[in-house]
Amino acid sequence: MGYAARRGGRTPWNASTNDSPPSGGIFDLAGAKARLQELEPHLNDPTLWNDPQRAKTVTQEATRLRKLVDGFARLEDDVTGLGELWEMAEEDDQAELEAEQQRVETHLDALYRETLFKGEHTDRPAIVTIKPGAGGTESSDWAGMLLRMYQRFAERHGFAVELLDAVGNDAAPNGVDYAQLIVRGERAFGLLQVEGGVHRLVRVSPFDAQNRRHTSFASVEVLPEIDDSIEIAVDPKDVRVDVYRSSGPGGQSVNTTDSAVRVVYRAGTPDEIVVTCQDGKSQIKNREKAMTVLRSRLWEREEQRRREEQLKARGDQKAIEWGSQIRSYVLDKQYVKDHRTGAMRHDPGQVLDGDIEDLIWAGLEWRASDAVTAETGA
Repeated sequence: MGYAARRGGRTPWNASTNDSPPSGGIFDLAGAKARLQELEPHLNDPTLWNDPQRAKTVTQEATRLRKLVDGFARLEDDVTGLGELWEMAEEDDQAELEAEQQRVETHLDALYRETLFKGEHTDRPAIVTIKPGAGGTESSDWAGMLLRMYQRFAERHGFAVELLDAVGNDAAPNGVDYAQLIVRGERAFGLLQVEGGVHRLVRVSPFDAQNRRHTSFASVEVLPEIDDSIEIAVDPKDVRVDVYRSSGPGGQSVNTTDSAVRVVYRAGTPDEIVVTCQDGKSQIKNREKAMTVLRSRLWEREEQRRREEQLKARGDQKAIEWGSQIRSYVLDKQYVKDHRTGAMRHDPGQVLDGDIEDLIWAGLEWRASDAVTAETGA
């Protein structure tokens, strides 16, 4: 059972009193039904598949919403029937009915999780970029630990991981001064989007001869992969492409040819957007991947501008939380704490080995609740 059910994040219900499962707020059943009705004309339009990408987007959204609506209807029937059985049950039937209620609660938890995925890009691959903060060797080692954590998380879920770029640090054998990877799998971006922000490590440093306690920071950025199917205007005049010799892993043919690509974008921002890719020995493929990352960064820049405008329109003075510290990993005291959700773990070794699913679900619940609060002004 997920974080929401264990922590009581969603509204509880009691089958013995014949209550209905909760809806409203995050669980917006009426909104899902209304959106399905809006999509019906598009689904019935014979010209829909003239644009395969648009057809795929529409049908995927409709399938997800129909799954929610139909699942909720089945759940209501199960709860109603279970409530009636509780009313008629004898004392000897209690154990069997409790087992049935547990089954229904599991179904409710799974349905609740479906409601936490918001946005049109949740099914896309996730581009994860990790950068160490100030601190040299310590921070680079911490960034390498985060890279491994997300790689292990992906492995645990059967996701594919493509390491686009990694710059090592000679003083920290397992550390990185920069790393970027693409995680591909079911709802990869939908899950990993809440990992974006600053991650803080506190530990007795293995690099300190005096065994002193050190604090290190690293930033994690998570973007959806925006490919050619989504129109992002990139004027070739605003782009400079450099090629150079790869310094990453990959064998002699990689490191002895000018296969690595650096794309520099200048238009529309005081700061350059720089994307590098040295994943393989093909300069053409590295350029294509770098342009995909650039499109994703341009999409995110536009999304951030839109969020800022919404905050101004509401008169909300709080800063956008991108880049803020989201989680602390305190190894010498054996705990991990998420500062947004309050979720705590006392097995940091397991967390750093990729066991972060409950932290992610807690983050998704927090994100959805925060969105509802912003919409209602509560």
